[in-house]
Amino acid sequence: MTVNPKEERKSPTRKHTALPKAQILIEALPWLTRHHGKTVVIKFGGNAMVDEDLKAAFAQDVVFLRHAGLKPVVVHGGGPQISRALDRHGIVSEFKAGLRVTTEDAMDVVRMVLAGQVQRELVGLLNRHGPLAVGLTGEDAHTLTATKHRPQIDGEPVDIGRVGEITEIDTGAIEALLADGRIPVVSSIARSQDDHHVYNINADTAAAALAAALGAETLMVLTDVEGLYEDWPDSDEVISRLTASQLEKLLPELSSGMVPKMEGCLHAVRNGVTTARVIDGRVQHSILLEIFTDEGIGTMVVPDEQGTS
Repeated sequence: MTVNPKEERKSPTRKHTALPKAQILIEALPWLTRHHGKTVVIKFGGNAMVDEDLKAAFAQDVVFLRHAGLKPVVVHGGGPQISRALDRHGIVSEFKAGLRVTTEDAMDVVRMVLAGQVQRELVGLLNRHGPLAVGLTGEDAHTLTATKHRPQIDGEPVDIGRVGEITEIDTGAIEALLADGRIPVVSSIARSQDDHHVYNINADTAAAALAAALGAETLMVLTDVEGLYEDWPDSDEVISRLTASQLEKLLPELSSGMVPKMEGCLHAVRNGVTTARVIDGRVQHSILLEIFTDEGIGTMVVPDEQGTS
């Protein structure tokens, strides 16, 4: 069939419908340039961990980062899954100072769920897009070493079992995986510095410590809220950006659930990480929106010297 050349020239209208896609890609260009080759540590948790659509979108985002030239590292906990497994084993879930009380029996379940269930599912989702993800726990290659953590309640230390405080980090295994183009997926369990057991580590804390040790460009913490609120519950205005010192002043006023997340952000930016971000994991592709758009979403924490520039 012969095509009339005049009919061929009518196609620009059709082509113009793709222009918004091109504009979105161009908007991402400076951010792609800035983050290319940089390490990004992402703490996976909250609703994004249990909603099937959000899990799939999270995996797509992480793989996109990898193909865009970044080096993503995923750190995860598994609170909802651990609670369900403990219920099945007849072990009561108890929390003190915002942390799960982890008895020896509970630790066996925590270890099984994190390394055998949550991690394997996440690795599987990522590897639908290619042979990219490799799972490990903080025990592997001495990645995380910890001693017993004794939080204080009303000024008195309390025993919450096999919950650890990180004392040492060896990033060798993670760096080797990154150099090989892989995506490390790390379960928040640590080897004990003192005995042959293991410790349960708060995943926010583990992600922040790894981000600092890896010299990451960014720490991203997925939550079930829009970010850090200006004056909750009287206002739902989200603080878009604040310095380390500003955050430190706010810490005593925060809800118990936000404290480990924001303490992690504070630790990260005070130990070499350029930015730490708390973002809403209930929003599909929130990671891409935060890194590659001008507006961003959530709350960004920066070192003090950046806040004055």
